Amino acid sequence: MKVDFSHVEDVESFVSIPEGTYACRVTDIREGLTRDGHPRWSFRLVVDAGEFAGRTAAWDSVSWSERGMRRAKHVLEMLGFDVQGEIDLESEDLVGRRASALIRFEEREDPVLGTRQIRPRVPYMGYSSLGESGTEEEGANNAQASTSDDVF
Repeated sequence: MKVDFSHVEDVESFVSIPEGTYACRVTDIREGLTRDGHPRWSFRLVVDAGEFAGRTAAWDSVSWSERGMRRAKHVLEMLGFDVQGEIDLESEDLVGRRASALIRFEEREDPVLGTRQIRPRVPYMGYSSLGESGTEEEGANNAQASTSDDVF
C-alpha cells in the first residue's frame, strides 16, 4: 500500500468535552510563576454533573500580578470567596470549590514542534456563580453552540 501523508496536518487536541457552559469543580492546583516572576495558581476544572461529569473541562489560572488581580478577584468571587476586603488564602483553598465555567477552544501552533494544538480555555470573565444551592439548572451540562458574536 502506498500512502501520502504530506497533506495531513498534525493536530494535538486536549479537548474532552464540547464547547459550552458547565458546572465545574476545582480538583488540582499547581503553583508556579508567570514569565514576569509573579505567583500564578493553575487549577484543573472537572465537569461536576451531567453527561460529561468527571471529565476535565480545562486548566485555568489566576496570577497575582497587578494586571491579573481583576480577573483573580472575579474568579475567586465566582468560586464563592468573599472578595470585598482582605482575605487570607492558600492555593489549596480552591480545591473543591465550584462555579459555572464557559469553555471555549483555542487553537495555536506550538513554536517548538510546529504542530497545531487545540486546548479548552475559560475566557477572561467566563465564570459565573452556581448560587446559594451550589447548583445551576442548565449549567450542569449546557453545551449549546456558540456564535462568533459572543463577547467576553
